[in-house]
Amino acid sequence: MRSLHRTHGHMDADKWFDWINIVLASLVLIVVLYPLVYILSASFSDPFEVAGGRMWLWPVRVTLEGYERLFSYREIWQGYMNTILYTVGGTMLSLVLTLPCAYALSRKDFIGRGVLMTMVMITMFISGGLIPTYINIRNLGLLDSRTLMYISGATGAFNLIVSRTFFASTIPMELQESGRIDGCSNVRLFTQIVLPLSKPIIAVMAMYFGVARWNEYFVPMIYLKTRALFPLQLFLREILIQSQVAAEMISDIELAESLAARARISAMVKYTSIIISTIPMLILYPFLQRFFIKGVMIGAIKG
Repeated sequence: MRSLHRTHGHMDADKWFDWINIVLASLVLIVVLYPLVYILSASFSDPFEVAGGRMWLWPVRVTLEGYERLFSYREIWQGYMNTILYTVGGTMLSLVLTLPCAYALSRKDFIGRGVLMTMVMITMFISGGLIPTYINIRNLGLLDSRTLMYISGATGAFNLIVSRTFFASTIPMELQESGRIDGCSNVRLFTQIVLPLSKPIIAVMAMYFGVARWNEYFVPMIYLKTRALFPLQLFLREILIQSQVAAEMISDIELAESLAARARISAMVKYTSIIISTIPMLILYPFLQRFFIKGVMIGAIKG
């Protein structure tokens, strides 16, 4: 009887634990999801209704004027194309540089890996600063060039450490040794054996680098001068902080002179800018989620 009572007590405790987790998870979901729903609804609502507090969840007085005016700004399309090129090309380059380096540093038979890892970790705490970096880039002839956008931030110490930990804790040394016995070179071992088993960390690194590339605005703001090279984020930044940009997107001169009209257009474009700059990453994430969670857990906790 005592054992049955204890079992029943454990079941009740488990149920309470599950309900508490459900409630807490629901609260977290609301806190995270509400701002996204609010911004999406605001982008389709009349900005006066939003500013007046009459819209709190669903769109009020639905309008597509914000999207129409934003996409009529022709440089938006050029910025979108540049950002896609920088994101795809830069992410591919980052994976090509980071994964082989991380795999090499994970090999116990790699002489000097401790020294190299120390040098990598130092970069996490010490930086040359903006001015020396600018001078270095200028001397390399990379100012105002697409090449800079691809190679800037091509790898990072944190991503390298996470990838190295994944390889060290997931790829058995015996598998590598059997490949060497079969006559595999290091390159073939990495490309044909290690990489096919490393889809989780590849997805994680692609997500990390891709999001960073997509949201990058500081590097192009400092080093790019030609507007044809600007990424999307720079144009959106201009739209958000310069009221005259909003005025240029409307054809009615008398309406442009109205401060109320300018404020309305600025608020409208603000919400639509947030949506079009984040929607590609929101669409991409569900396809990488299962790899993302597994890769982070293995790469960051094990070992």
